[in-house]
Amino acid sequence: MYERMLDKLAKPIIEEMAVFCGENAERFSLLNEWLASVFHTDERIVFPYGNHYGWGVSHKVKNKLICNIFAEDNAFTVMMRLSDRQYQTVYSQLQEYARGLIDNKYSCGDGGWIHYRVTEEEQFDDIKTLLAVKCSPAKQRRTE
Repeated sequence: MYERMLDKLAKPIIEEMAVFCGENAERFSLLNEWLASVFHTDERIVFPYGNHYGWGVSHKVKNKLICNIFAEDNAFTVMMRLSDRQYQTVYSQLQEYARGLIDNKYSCGDGGWIHYRVTEEEQFDDIKTLLAVKCSPAKQRRTE
């Protein structure tokens, strides 16, 4: 369940990655399009961390990593890092699943990494909320 695209020699195109996401293909495509159009991210298909992670879509603004989105069988996982302050700004607005991931994040300095698997609409909404915090300028975040 939730197998990833692990053949390093077979670089997929984004449409193939979307198809691989099965029932979440449309959400996968919409999230990538949303990041590129709203936050002007540079997206690239990458095999960044070895065979455990597989093929994904890297989103960056300038050289700053926003997230990696890994295609999975009938799902996709967004790997991202936020500061503790960023997590706190939206924590109460998120579902229990998202709060659990934040509570158990992989700590890294101030904040940490989460791997957010999207399998349904509510999770899609939550990951967009988290990514909007990540992509928003610091000045805007202070007013939220």
